[in-house]
Amino acid sequence: MTGDPRHPFAAAVQPLVDAIGGEALPPGEARGDDVVLSWEGEEVLAVRLPRLADSLDHLLADLRRRYGPLDRLGRKDKQTVVRILEERGAFSVRHGVETVASALGVSRFTVYNYLNRENAEDAANAESAEHTARAAHGKKAAHAENTEHGGSAGRGTR
Repeated sequence: MTGDPRHPFAAAVQPLVDAIGGEALPPGEARGDDVVLSWEGEEVLAVRLPRLADSLDHLLADLRRRYGPLDRLGRKDKQTVVRILEERGAFSVRHGVETVASALGVSRFTVYNYLNRENAEDAANAESAEHTARAAHGKKAAHAENTEHGGSAGRGTR
C-alpha cells in the first residue's frame, strides 16, 4: 500500500487530478479530507482536492489549454467560455465575475451581458418549446373532438 505513481490506475486518473487542480499523493500521506482511491483492494493513490478559492484559477487554466489565450478570443468564443464557466459554477465564487472579466480582457459589464444573453436565450428556447407543446396538444384535442363527432371541421356535416 505504498502508492506507486507508475500504477496503471494512478496513471489513468492523473489527467482528472490535473484538471481539477488536485494533487496526487501516496495513500500514506493522506489527510482526513483527502480522497484515497483503491484498485482491487489496494490503496493506490490519495487525491488532495484544491481549495475552493483556487478552483476558478484551475478552470481558467483548463480553458486556456483548450482555447489558447482567452483575452485574444473573438466575442462568440468568449461567450462560449462564459457559458462553460457558468455551468461549472465559476460565478458562485467570490469575485468570480471580476476574475473572469480580467482573464477575458473585458469589463464586468460585458461578462454580465454574456450571462444575461445566455439566460435570455434559454428562457426564449423554453418558451418556444412550451408553445410548440401547447400547439401540438391543441391539434390533438381538435382532432380527437372532430373524430368524436364523426366528421371533420369545415365540411358542414352534422
